[in-house]
Amino acid sequence: MISFPTADWDFTTPEESGFSTDALNAAAASHGDRAPDESYRILLSRHGKIVAEWERGHDKSFQHRQASASKSTYGTMLAIAVRDGKIGSIDDRVVDYYPEMMDVPPGAGPKENRHAFPDNEGITFKQLIGNVSGYMKPGEAPGKVFNYQTFGMNILCHAIATQYLLYRTAAPEQGGGIGKLAEWTVRDKIGGSWSWTTGNFDLPPEARLCIYGYNTNYTMTARDMARCGLLWMQYGNWNGEQVIPEAWLREATRTNEFIIANEPEENWLYGLGFWTNDKGIAWPNLPANSFAASGAGGQHIWVWPDEEIVVVQSPGIYPSMDRPGAAATVETILEALT
Repeated sequence: MISFPTADWDFTTPEESGFSTDALNAAAASHGDRAPDESYRILLSRHGKIVAEWERGHDKSFQHRQASASKSTYGTMLAIAVRDGKIGSIDDRVVDYYPEMMDVPPGAGPKENRHAFPDNEGITFKQLIGNVSGYMKPGEAPGKVFNYQTFGMNILCHAIATQYLLYRTAAPEQGGGIGKLAEWTVRDKIGGSWSWTTGNFDLPPEARLCIYGYNTNYTMTARDMARCGLLWMQYGNWNGEQVIPEAWLREATRTNEFIIANEPEENWLYGLGFWTNDKGIAWPNLPANSFAASGAGGQHIWVWPDEEIVVVQSPGIYPSMDRPGAAATVETILEALT
């Protein structure tokens, strides 16, 4: 039976949730021993209740930048935009909703040889959220190359936000963009408290940041992250309300078709905004149907739907975006399952 948190979470003991207290305490001690000089926050929940929280150097109320873990929320916004009829299909061409994406000639991109080119007109929403768009990457046809990037995700966000009148290239700092949209459609429905910021890389003055800049970065507490994990674990259902389309999350949390068709097996680990393990590549020692939102700075929301387990690291004790490092903490926790 899932317990959905309201303003506060319910807590449970390790034994009540199927863990050994001694083994979980040993895992906590091991975690501290492995990072004697590092700050970290770890949260374990099962069945929607908090089982354990380990912290050093971070207050529970501190909101960490999610970095690329925000991509999982971007995908959530795409699914909601399709549900709302703002976008016809994830297979629609992005240029039909956000034609400005093509107004980046040579010299106006983020760096040399990065600009919009004719093939970019064929990019779909699904390719953008799957990190296989090739946007502003001459020589990379849409859907052919897995390339983890920020600017393509910004295009996705702006294309969605313009359909809700929340973004305009003429006034990119007004409207709130996809940050505001997530408040209305997800955060407030699940009792979250997260915030968001927009920012840009330090780029040349000719860079058309209003088109492909202004990255939205969600900032969350570990408990906010756990709420998102619980929502995704339930495939978008929050206490009876289908906040996110279920079919979307079931597809998004499996390796996407473009990567399987065009990339070597070692890259079969990314879905539509989520890191995936259905091919056993991302985390060989973790369950195949687990998935995660993951970002720089040790931000990680790992979800195992079968056992209704969510593990949050914010930050973890591993180098940025180190998949085995992120998995090591989860593996240690799962060893405490009885």
